[in-house]
Amino acid sequence: MPIKKKDKDPGLDLPQKETISAATFTQPPAFTREPQRSLVVDDRVLPDSGLPTEFVEGVLDIAQEGSGLLRPNFHPSDHDIYISASQIRRFNLRIGDVIGGQARHPKENERYWGLLKVENVNGDPAEELFQRPSFDDLLAVYPNEHIVLSTEKEVLTTRIIDLIAPIGFGQRGLIVSPPKAGKTWLIKDIIAGIAKNYIVGKKQGAKAKRKTEVHLMAVLIGERPEEVTDIVRHMKEVTGGQGEVAASNFDEQADAQTAVGELALERAKRLVEKGYDVVIVLDSITRMARAYNLALPTSGRTLSGGFDPAALFPAKKFFGAARKIEDNGSLTIIGTCLVDTGSRMDDLIYEEFKGTGNMELHLDRRLADKRIFPAINVTRSGTRQEELLYGKDALQQIYTLRRMLDMVSEVSMNMLPNFYSTLINA
Repeated sequence: MPIKKKDKDPGLDLPQKETISAATFTQPPAFTREPQRSLVVDDRVLPDSGLPTEFVEGVLDIAQEGSGLLRPNFHPSDHDIYISASQIRRFNLRIGDVIGGQARHPKENERYWGLLKVENVNGDPAEELFQRPSFDDLLAVYPNEHIVLSTEKEVLTTRIIDLIAPIGFGQRGLIVSPPKAGKTWLIKDIIAGIAKNYIVGKKQGAKAKRKTEVHLMAVLIGERPEEVTDIVRHMKEVTGGQGEVAASNFDEQADAQTAVGELALERAKRLVEKGYDVVIVLDSITRMARAYNLALPTSGRTLSGGFDPAALFPAKKFFGAARKIEDNGSLTIIGTCLVDTGSRMDDLIYEEFKGTGNMELHLDRRLADKRIFPAINVTRSGTRQEELLYGKDALQQIYTLRRMLDMVSEVSMNMLPNFYSTLINA
């Protein structure tokens, strides 16, 4: 369940007659921050109502009193659709479910549209929901399937990651980056690699043998507006509209920023319960922890830099949700963490999260200043239990490569241009 915040969305606390107003809807399933577009699939008049209806979809957010709102783009807005507590109880709906159904237009004094009928949940008929497991009851194991990121020999970022700090399905990874070290480029390359190998291009490659669907999400907390637009367009381009972006800007209230992240995490959990392999790229853990530090009530204790230790728990709960499920499915979270910003609070957040992940990728500001990209610190990057991700032959070859890089650690990344002349890692 999402973490309780100081200020709740007032629309969730009002009765139905006060909470419905005109709205437009975004095209599912890509819930982004792009301009809203009208979606009219079924425009008809029910026999018992004089109001026209439309088919709508949104991510369910439930209030404490039991009623909820369907949010078309993870973010509270006037485009939300009201759903009654009786419908939520009847179909055993959970926060993060994507609900589709018929909604009626608002009456004269109502704020939101009202959902009349639940037709499908997460793409399945609503009647099939009673047999699904709970995410908290699923058994976590070590990641044992490698996520191949490399695509072409010209894309060095993903090739280096596959060799130095491999990512598996269910990985909990940290990208440790100082300012201006190429973090955003690296994130976009990771998104493109997953999309090409497992989503858009899976029918052409060996990944077509996988029985489990891969779902890609980007969660941006307290991000610059122009970077949100850039990631949204990049995600839409590389995934063909199949990826999702949940984003909040740095100029929004702290509780609004945390609410977006919590709802996106619940959405991912519902997909894992269906057996999906979900990959979340989180930017950033540092800004998420900072937002919780402002949003949560103070505990009366203060750490270095004015940070409240109570704000660490919800951020760790988000990051700790990443796991490989023993039977089927996984939740992979690759989060960025800022260092060397001049803030003692940022250094504290990194120290608290340093031991929680099972993969770390360090970026080097000195290499970035020399315009050497990707600016990856080879000696400090690595993955726990990486032998589960490689074959025996490949593992020995990679160990040999790392020994060579360690011997010339001062100039190892200067050798990166030589990778352009080689074939892809495979």
